[in-house]
Amino acid sequence: MKTYQFKAKQFLPITINEAWDFFSNPNNLPKITPPWLNFEVTTQLESRMYAGMIITYLVRPILNIPATWVTEITQVHVPNFFVDEQKFGPYKLWHHQHVFREAKNGIEMEDIVNYAVPLGFIGRLANNLIISKKIKSIFEYRTEILNKMFVEK
Repeated sequence: MKTYQFKAKQFLPITINEAWDFFSNPNNLPKITPPWLNFEVTTQLESRMYAGMIITYLVRPILNIPATWVTEITQVHVPNFFVDEQKFGPYKLWHHQHVFREAKNGIEMEDIVNYAVPLGFIGRLANNLIISKKIKSIFEYRTEILNKMFVEK
């Protein structure tokens, strides 16, 4: 199985506790997800995540074809780190680390995504042509929205 890694870093001028309060609330995820994904949370969520939390979504990543995505919050280390992993969905593997580090006048947030796609050679080709670019654009959108929310306020 071929695995890929995507990393993104962003500085935000907020405290680590403010960052944790926002990012550990799964109800905020739709706010920072691009509209073109047609992202819809299909489970009722609590306001704070915890290890073992299952979250289900409906997404339409390609050609508006709906896909169910089920993730589990597998690790939570307040206020520095949490991990979500796909249990069922469009990827063969999805492991997303969210890391928060204190920095001068704010925090540095880092996303580390390790993923694999299904369908062997066809999946690898799709990753090179489409999937990796879509993942990058999701995080670019997130960066833009977070800047509007926390930097330009």
